Order: sequence, then structure tokens, then C-alpha cells
Amino acid sequence: MEKTKDGTGLTEHTGSTDFISEFIKEDLTSGRFSWVHTRFPPEPNGWLHIGHCKAFFVDFSMAERFGGTCNLRFDDTNPEKEDISYVEAIKRDVKWMGYDWEDREYYASDYYDYLYDLAVKIIKKGHAYVDDLSEDAMSEYRGTAVADKHNITETPPGKNSPWRDRSVEENLDLFARMRAGEFADGAKTLRAKIDMTDPNLLLRDPVMYRIRRETHYRTGNTWCIYPMYDFQHPLSDAKEGITHSLCSMEYEIHRPLYEWFIREAEVFPSRQIEFARLNMTRTVLSKRWLLKLVQEQHVSGWDDPRMPTIAGLRRRGYTPEAIRDFISQVGIAKTDSMVDIAFLEYCLRQDLNRRSPRVMVALRPLKLIIENWEADRVEALEAVNNPEDPAAGTRTLYFSRDLWIERDDFAEVPPPKYFRLFPGNSVRLRYGYIVTCTGFDKDPVTGEIIAVRGTYDRETKGGNAQDNRTVKSTIHWVSAAQGVPIEVRVYDYLFSAERPVPAGGAFLDNLNHHSLEVIPTAYAEPCLAQALPGDRFQFERLGYFVRDPDSAVEGKARTKPVFNKTLGLRDTWAKIAQKSAQEGKK
Repeated sequence: MEKTKDGTGLTEHTGSTDFISEFIKEDLTSGRFSWVHTRFPPEPNGWLHIGHCKAFFVDFSMAERFGGTCNLRFDDTNPEKEDISYVEAIKRDVKWMGYDWEDREYYASDYYDYLYDLAVKIIKKGHAYVDDLSEDAMSEYRGTAVADKHNITETPPGKNSPWRDRSVEENLDLFARMRAGEFADGAKTLRAKIDMTDPNLLLRDPVMYRIRRETHYRTGNTWCIYPMYDFQHPLSDAKEGITHSLCSMEYEIHRPLYEWFIREAEVFPSRQIEFARLNMTRTVLSKRWLLKLVQEQHVSGWDDPRMPTIAGLRRRGYTPEAIRDFISQVGIAKTDSMVDIAFLEYCLRQDLNRRSPRVMVALRPLKLIIENWEADRVEALEAVNNPEDPAAGTRTLYFSRDLWIERDDFAEVPPPKYFRLFPGNSVRLRYGYIVTCTGFDKDPVTGEIIAVRGTYDRETKGGNAQDNRTVKSTIHWVSAAQGVPIEVRVYDYLFSAERPVPAGGAFLDNLNHHSLEVIPTAYAEPCLAQALPGDRFQFERLGYFVRDPDSAVEGKARTKPVFNKTLGLRDTWAKIAQKSAQEGKK
């Protein structure tokens, strides 16, 4: 393992995608810890997204691998942005992903008295003080304003606050009065006394407590001072006996501060280990940006199927198994990288292909009239539910004179290499007969084609053709008499660019304003009328779809079930992998 020195302390690098388990093994072998205890610590200020899946995959899987335990802890010390609805959404999503924290559910807000007492302890040691500087003035003194203004990482040394040398007694008195509510919001802060010349700006006397008269969703108005994240997080870990505090790479620079608070508070010595967060093409994974999408109504809510939230993915038709497989294959590393969203879709497609029953749906329906079929005749045909799963059995389809076919499966004037229906051409109807197009009907006003006409060959049922005749295309269909109307929502990527956040630009610049198409009336096999929310299907030749909790509304009546398109049948990732393999052989 290579180690290099930078401005934040020692940075550990490894080529292994399983370096965290190696660190844990070292700790257990050396006797640093005799057990493994991790935690997943979301802040309840938004819904979880797929990036969080990687975080709790690491947290829970490492605990499981070493026979340890994992807590679910809500780091709820920012009352302005937190809400109980976010807590419930987070718990629902973690459970749906297949993880269980049993009786290990904790809240940082339960530790407010404990954290306050530790702050007093640090004051008594002479390592914290009450400051009267405003937020802007503090930024100037620390040098952070200079760094932001000039976009630089190295800044000149900061300078001490005029109130840095207050006595321990005065600081204890002022801090108690802060808690008692004697001072206005922002009038005073409690700061750690570390080093105003440290090249790591986070160590330049960071704020431990600020005054905020905000009602907390759990503690109400009991407190008017709230601990900062960098103060409460390591001490909450220590409170719970967390051995390994696993977090994303942006917290690497916070690690010296994490260790400083543990050392000065003289508490359990939790160890922080960082790993690269998940970055994915055509996606933004920032709760701040996702909240903006929701608040500005670019999407219908946190669970909009275009959102990368777990709830959005669930509503889109993703499975927890596919997401876990994706996270597992991406691996755990120290270096940030961008994962192609096509790989996530590949993992999902592999899973859905095995488990999804097949059905036929005319997404954009066009009437096909079989002229030599008796008007009242209905014939039962047997169809395979899932060729990947023989145990799924078969279902019965009903073939009749009037059918719905896909509008794209007919062309008045066919383009080159078009093998579907056009005047004089023949196709096979899936599970049924070969049909030859004899003509079509148009609306006399609009000129739109409203029906296609054809004749069937009774000797070609189910693939039989006595004259060995072959056709170049097979199309799907739905009986007009038996088919049920459904609404279908076809989703595309929410962002048109692979990297939605351009240099010097805003992520909304690349918002895809055509990411949702609503098809108000498609026709499906009768079984879809009984589908439950969350049931997944492969619409033959069209892609994978899932029953949405919504129902289509006409007037005030809920009339049709709604199905969301999860993804198409074409495997982009497989083509990328094949192309890479071919280039590698050159």
C-alpha cells in the first residue's frame, strides 16, 4: 500500500477494489478493534438516490462480511432542512433494497445532551471558545473568502479572532447563555481552537455550535443551538461504538478534524475510511440539485420515474437485485470515475429478462382487419409466458377477425429493407398465422390511415407452412375484442448530455424537455387489467414495463391502469463491451 503526503494528512491509495476489507482485516489482526460495527448515517433532508445505494451497500456488506452489525442513524442536526417525511422515505427505501437494521435505529438528535457535555469538556480543556464574529467576518479571518473569490486551494495563513483568547470561565458562561437563548441567531458561535495557519482550511478553528431558532421535527423548540456536522458526526460514531466510519472521498479532507474531535473529547476512537462515490452519466446525484428539480416542478416529485432516487427507480421498474448487482460490479475504489448508465441498464435487463412474463401490447394501435376470417369466429392460441423460465408456463390468447397491431408495423410506401406489412407483403402474427396485406383504409378528411386489410393462410398456424413459405418478419398483435385499454408513459433520460453539469454552466442547461411521452390509449392482453402496482412485464418487441401506482383519469373517473416504460430491449452496454473487445484484439 502506497502512502503520500498532502495538505490534509496521509492519503491511502490502493489498486484493490476491496481495500476497505483489507483495512478492516488489518485492524482486527493488530488488535485495534476486536469487532466490526458500521453505520449508515443519512441526513433526513431529501430522499435517497442510487449514490446512497453504494454507501449503504458498503456499510451493511462490510458489517455482514465480518460478522458485525450496522446501525441506521439519522444525522439530524440541521432543523431548517429536515423533516419526518424524509425519515420515513429513507427507511422505506433501505428496507426495499433488502437491508435490515433491526433494533439499531438511532438519531443524532437523541445525543444533544451528550454532545453539549462534550463541547463543555473541550471548552474546559481550553480548546474551544465562544466567538462574536459574523459569518462573513469569520470567512475573511479564516481565509475561506479569499479561496472562494480567487478559486484557489492554497491560501495565506488565517488570523485569530479577537475573541479567541477568552478565558475558560467566560467561554463556559457564554456557551451556557447561548443554550439558554440569551443571544440572537448568528450573534455568537462556539469554535474549536485548533490552528489558524493550517493549510487545511477545515482546521482553522471550525464552528462547533451555532444559534438557530428553528423548530426541530423531533426535539421541537427544546434547543436553540445546534451542533455542526463535523463536530457531531465523529462523536455520534463514538457514542455508538462505530469501529469503521465508512464515507465518500469528499470527507477525506475532513478526516483530521474527525480525529481531532475524537481525541479532544476522549471518546471511543472510531476510524474513518473513505471510498469513491458513485458518478453516473446522464445523471445528477446531489440532493441539492434533486430538490431543485422537485421544487421547480421539472419532475412530478422525488419518486418521478426519471429521477435517480431509489423511489424513482422503483417506480420506473428497477429491482433491488439489479441495483445491488450493479453496485457490486462497479466495485469500491479510492479514485472517482464516471460509470456509463448503460451498464446499470445492462444489469437491470439481465434481471428482468429472467423474471418478467411476456405479454403483447399495441402501444400505438392500428386496426388490422382479416378479411377472410369469419366475423364471429374466435380461436384460442397458446403463448409462452417466459422462454427464460419454463416453470412460468403458458397463457391463452384469442385470435379474431379484428386485431390491433403496432402502427409502425405498416407502411403505405415501405422504406428500403422494411419487411413488415405493406401492400402485397406477408408477415407472421406472433403465435398465429401468416397474413398478407391486401390494402388499407384512410380517413377521408385527414388522410390518416385508420385500418389495414389482409388475408390469412389457415395452413400456417403456429409456424406451420405446408408450402415451406417463409416470411422475414413477425409482428405482435392484440385482439380488438379482448384487448384492454391502458395508459403508457414512455420515459427518456432526464438530461440530454452525458455529463449534465457543464464546465461553467448549470445542470438545468442540459435538461431534456422531451423526457416524458404519455400515450393515453394503448391496447393490451386482458391479463394486464389485473396487474398490481410494481408488477413487471416484457411487452414483446417493445421493452420492459411496470405497473404504476397511478391510474389514468378521464374527467373524475379513474379508468385505465398506467404502465411505465422501464427500458427497451436493445442492450447498449453489450454493444459497447463487444466493440471494446474487438478493438482490444487489433
